Amino acid sequence: MSTLSRPGTWYLFDYGMVISAAPLQADWDALREATGLDLQNASSPYWATRLEFDGGALSPAAYWAGVLGRDAEADEVARLEELDARQWSRVNPRTMQVLQDLADEGAQLALLSNMPAEMSFRYEAGAPWVTYFRKLYFSGRLGMVKPDSRIYKHVLADLGAAPEDVVFIDDNAANIDAAQALGIQAVRHTEDTDLRQELSLSAER
Repeated sequence: MSTLSRPGTWYLFDYGMVISAAPLQADWDALREATGLDLQNASSPYWATRLEFDGGALSPAAYWAGVLGRDAEADEVARLEELDARQWSRVNPRTMQVLQDLADEGAQLALLSNMPAEMSFRYEAGAPWVTYFRKLYFSGRLGMVKPDSRIYKHVLADLGAAPEDVVFIDDNAANIDAAQALGIQAVRHTEDTDLRQELSLSAER
């Protein structure tokens, strides 16, 4: 089996649609039942202020009030937060295997995710992927989001790594472009990506 990692390199993973799989239809149906709204469409209020929520500019109560178009009681917010965290909690088994293989090689692993703070705390307390990472960076705690260059510069400084010594894996083209503009190596992750092959090729360069 080919080597996936290169000594001295940090492998910086996104979470959503890289480590996590896409929500199931049943997940969106559960949110529709709870809210009375179809939130799956890209034009829905679920997405309208999601980046602000991810960046910590909105509290859960404020975010869900925007989604619902009205204020929500604390117990309703808690229920919606639970459903939201659940729908993004399913992991991609192929990525999990790559993480295991990288860990077996002793690779340096870090995570950089646009994620609301409360969701990140929930996952950090018990999600199966957390233990692979030496460093975890969440936008909701940092107050900045990808693709803002500041968040990449923060991560590089905290890792003590040169851009060329970081391989960034993300599903969003804008995030990839922003990382590459700083000299970070990057792999765009899609449903068709053979991540093992991409990392093997990177390790050979």
